[in-house]
Amino acid sequence: MKDRKTTHFGYQEVPVEEKAGRVAEVFHSVAARYDVMNDLMSGGVHRLWKRFTIELSGARPGQTILDIAGGTGDLTARFSRIVGADGTVVLADINESMLRVGRDRLLDRGIAGNVVPVQADAQYLPFPDNTFDCITIAFGLRNVTDKDLALRSMLRVLKPGGRLLVLEFSKPQSKLLEKVYDQYSFRLLPFMGKLVANDAESYRYLAESIRMHPDQETLKQMMADAGFVDCEYHNMTGGIVALHKGIKP
Repeated sequence: MKDRKTTHFGYQEVPVEEKAGRVAEVFHSVAARYDVMNDLMSGGVHRLWKRFTIELSGARPGQTILDIAGGTGDLTARFSRIVGADGTVVLADINESMLRVGRDRLLDRGIAGNVVPVQADAQYLPFPDNTFDCITIAFGLRNVTDKDLALRSMLRVLKPGGRLLVLEFSKPQSKLLEKVYDQYSFRLLPFMGKLVANDAESYRYLAESIRMHPDQETLKQMMADAGFVDCEYHNMTGGIVALHKGIKP
């Protein structure tokens, strides 16, 4: 009998076909308190990371932008203001709970008209070739089962000359920072998850998923292998987070 293909779910090995469902359970669980936890986990610094992402996007009025794993709509809200009435921002998330939270939050802020919510899997984006001027995926790529497949899917739907921006937790650049970060991630993070969201396990998975994500150079090479050119990355907060950029030729 042939061995079943497996992948990692945090530090566990699970059958490939089970990962998406398990990740979905995590985000169904944390969706309602995701914003509060983001602020607590990063001390609010995630807003600066996202601001830099917007700056590097080169977004302009009238453009069409895809925000994958858009979650609670932070990037979508900013892009909506930039592209204006003649532009479109697609807020995409594979998780229905996260998408609903993001859509409702945007509506509460009066952001509508040029925003289209779409439930979509990053590996199989349901859009025509050459649709978007820019694609962002913030803190979502590490949860995707087949990252190479997702990167090729993003390349396909980008217009030539369009850019992909991947904002993701990465590898701290100093050993001391790495030690401190490990203590924080595996002790404090699940404790905060239990306290604020009554869900230590989901936040333990999030910490583990960060450690299993490719480091800066590996992800840069994966983007190049998928067909992107001029690939580069910027470390932020000592490499705890990195922003990767690639262009569709």
